[in-house]
Amino acid sequence: MDRKRPLILISNDDGYHANGIKALAAMLKDMADLIVCAPEAARSGFSCAFSATTPLRLKRRHNMGDVEVWSCNGTPVDCVKLALDQFCRDRRPNLILGGINHGDNSSVNTHYSGTMGVAMEGCMKYIPSVAFSSCDYDENANLEPLRPYVQQIVTKVLAEGLPKGVCLNVNFPVGGDFRGVRICRMTFGSWVKEVVKEHHPRGYDYFWMVGEYRNDEPDAEDTDQWALAHRYVSITPTQMDVTAYEAMDRLRGWDIGASPRPQQ
Repeated sequence: MDRKRPLILISNDDGYHANGIKALAAMLKDMADLIVCAPEAARSGFSCAFSATTPLRLKRRHNMGDVEVWSCNGTPVDCVKLALDQFCRDRRPNLILGGINHGDNSSVNTHYSGTMGVAMEGCMKYIPSVAFSSCDYDENANLEPLRPYVQQIVTKVLAEGLPKGVCLNVNFPVGGDFRGVRICRMTFGSWVKEVVKEHHPRGYDYFWMVGEYRNDEPDAEDTDQWALAHRYVSITPTQMDVTAYEAMDRLRGWDIGASPRPQQ
């Protein structure tokens, strides 16, 4: 690796073999030194989960060109933690990237997304981090139209950094005829009809987690869902500190613990 170039650590939640992570590495290989450490299989929905009771293994995979590739049997966050400990001890990454995910990670999907888990873990390590997702769920989707946007965002973050405790959630509409970029807030939305109950021939019930997404503020034009529906690339700054500051003064007005219990 050329130490004069920035170092970027890449992971995802679709697996080291996914089209999206290969496309991301191909887009950036001429801009930086890259290392890929990603789950050995799909880990969608794992958010910021890590493996507390399962032994983890790393396995060397075939390079993506000149890019070193490793897989891990754990979660996306496990991949970041292991890569930082095993491969980046002597050279801290300048940037951590998740993606490119096959599927929409806007709105409340942010909280479930393993792709965002990668970015949040980087954020917790005080390393600038970005999650890239395409709303096209086709695992063989053409992601080439994303290239100039990915490269421009990466170039900007490498040059200017991000505020402490902030990472970026970037989502692309399906297709390639983007109208531009919108800096957005996260949409308030809900997953409904989430559980399908089935009966097994052996006599027991089992359940599938499915669901339909519902936009709870479809007319709000400052949201990521509005941007994507109108063919804009959405960029949502996402912060590690989830404190509800506006609620603090209200809670201070609650009469809780004002009168300590008398000593016996």
